[in-house]
Amino acid sequence: MDYSAHITIGQLMAHTSGFPDYFQGKGPDGTSLEKRLTSGIDQGWTFEEAIALSKSMHPHFAPGTLHKAKYADTNFQLLGRMIENCTGVAFAACCHSEIISLLGLSQTYLYADPTDSQPQPLYFRDQVLRIPKAMASFGPDGGMVSSSCDLLRFLEGFFLGELFPQSYLPSLQKWNKIFFPMKAGIGIQLFKLPWILNPFGTVPAFIGHSGLSGALAYYSPSQRIMVTGTVNQISNPDRSFRVMIRLAQLIKTS
Repeated sequence: MDYSAHITIGQLMAHTSGFPDYFQGKGPDGTSLEKRLTSGIDQGWTFEEAIALSKSMHPHFAPGTLHKAKYADTNFQLLGRMIENCTGVAFAACCHSEIISLLGLSQTYLYADPTDSQPQPLYFRDQVLRIPKAMASFGPDGGMVSSSCDLLRFLEGFFLGELFPQSYLPSLQKWNKIFFPMKAGIGIQLFKLPWILNPFGTVPAFIGHSGLSGALAYYSPSQRIMVTGTVNQISNPDRSFRVMIRLAQLIKTS
């Protein structure tokens, strides 16, 4: 059944569209882009190719199905193209004018040139993963290069009302389970450990976002703690969460 006309921007942002993930999902050949990249095969793709690949996969559920969410990079590819169509400006230029320049971020940009060797390399286990063609293709679903300091400044702008009114934040916090212990909101994620793993309450709930590379940027409203950074490790990205948990515990007990 074709639900194209019924999918909303909010559903794309909240991963409730039901779209398959063009990056992690298996294509017609039985493998995924992620699998090829982590095996050392670098390749690039266009927006059109990403969407075509997604169309070759089965959707997860009808858009807006109650209590259903599934993370898909396809959603952000579509959102990035919508921004370009609505503004008539390239996505990278929009990021620069609306966020990077506005917040004074000096080490943040959208990776677009495969010859650019400035970012620190990603790793898959103990191997350096050199995937500049892929990095230049991610665009709105993971192509941003930044530093911990710039990410911290971005969190301040996002949660403290510089990018949009703080009164908008509650409307983004409509949570659906996505993968333990994460829940997906509208453009943001909730990291909250269950009581059995956090019996003394030393780890507060964090709101923000994380990435497959082990990058994260999270804010705890209750403790007013902001944590940003990366481990640049695709095979074990949860290491960054372990560091965040430990930092929160140290702050709580100090």
